[in-house]
Amino acid sequence: MRGTWRRRILRLLAVLLLAPLLLLLVFRFVPVPLTPLMLIRAVQGHGIAHDWVPYERIAPGLAQAVIAAEDNSFCAQSLGFDFAALQGQIEAAMEGERPRGASTLTMQTAKNLFLWPGRDPLRKVVEAWLTPQVALLWPKRRILEVYLNSVEFGPGIYGAEAAARAFFDRPAERLTGAQAAQLAVVLPAPLEWSAASPSAFLRGRAATVQRRIGQLGPLLDCAAR
Repeated sequence: MRGTWRRRILRLLAVLLLAPLLLLLVFRFVPVPLTPLMLIRAVQGHGIAHDWVPYERIAPGLAQAVIAAEDNSFCAQSLGFDFAALQGQIEAAMEGERPRGASTLTMQTAKNLFLWPGRDPLRKVVEAWLTPQVALLWPKRRILEVYLNSVEFGPGIYGAEAAARAFFDRPAERLTGAQAAQLAVVLPAPLEWSAASPSAFLRGRAATVQRRIGQLGPLLDCAAR
């Protein structure tokens, strides 16, 4: 009896370990149809507006704006982590300061694909385990493609195409630089902030993102189409 339970536990662990790896291999080439967050938001009463488009059909300014707003060192990272930012957060925590987080686009992509929203320690641990797998199995451009097609831009609105049509009445490939920046700055709080009617604070952040794009230079090379 004890041996039977041991075998069942080992099989369960094997499934938990291998299932994300197999899905990553599949999603390296296949569009991601749904994410856990989409299902959670649907249960909460939001719809699901999600239209996958190839990277070539997303205005290049959106990837640049997201990097400038969320993760300046994305193109230069190894294993999907910003180790300099992580070290800074550890030092801040040791000095009694509140950590501000050091989440990268690769980490956010791993979370969007497999995990739930929130900041609980278990989710962070699993995210840290999945992130290097994403970074090693996918090129930077694929990470950007999946991220831009899956990220939440508003209540029930996921991905660049759905967001561009919902907020600006145009396809993602026709987004202007200003519109791309407006979309990028709502990502920290998409249920509270709107790209269609940004506050003065968001307009200021969008202007900062546009200036930063011009300053990043080679750090945007991996976003080229």
